[in-house]
Amino acid sequence: MDKNLLIDALNFRHACKIFDETKKISDDDMSFILESARLAPSSFGMEHCRLLVIKNQEVKKELKPLCWNQNQIDSCNLLIVLIAKHKEVSSPEYYEKMFRRRGLDEDSTKMYIEKYANYLENLKSIKCWSEKQCYITASNIMNYSALIGIDSCPIEGFEKEKVEIKLSIDNKKENIAMLVALGYRANAQSQKIRLDMKDVVTII
Repeated sequence: MDKNLLIDALNFRHACKIFDETKKISDDDMSFILESARLAPSSFGMEHCRLLVIKNQEVKKELKPLCWNQNQIDSCNLLIVLIAKHKEVSSPEYYEKMFRRRGLDEDSTKMYIEKYANYLENLKSIKCWSEKQCYITASNIMNYSALIGIDSCPIEGFEKEKVEIKLSIDNKKENIAMLVALGYRANAQSQKIRLDMKDVVTII
């Protein structure tokens, strides 16, 4: 694997504010991106994140006023809604199934189930924890999109409850963590600025 290709992709990735509406993401590229999301890591392997992929332009236009009228919403080709499952991941029926699929012996499986149940009891907010897992998925989506020359923009600025109602999301069971807009840039990328490595990393 060429490490430089990965670094180049990370430098290519930026928060694209407006997309070229004439350029479309192919079905093959969309499948690649969604597979990168499906394979994203998650705490305890619970796969907290569900994806809603919006291709319909009318739906995007209807969402735009609920998303601070940001141009990314209706200029992007694909709008991915990352939905955090909180009721399901706290259901014994669900998490026991998720642990048993690993094919471990019964003692090991019971140990994992007990450890997970104890972890849930000590969590301050299952909703917040599940949303954090969605951010890992979003990172995969954006970075793997960049690897194949597709631009993205992570979006937290939206009226969550109104968007959930619009998309018929039952917030007693799950809630929107964030949105990711995908497409091809309409304008040149601004210079990427980051802190120096010495200001970010401490090795002990």
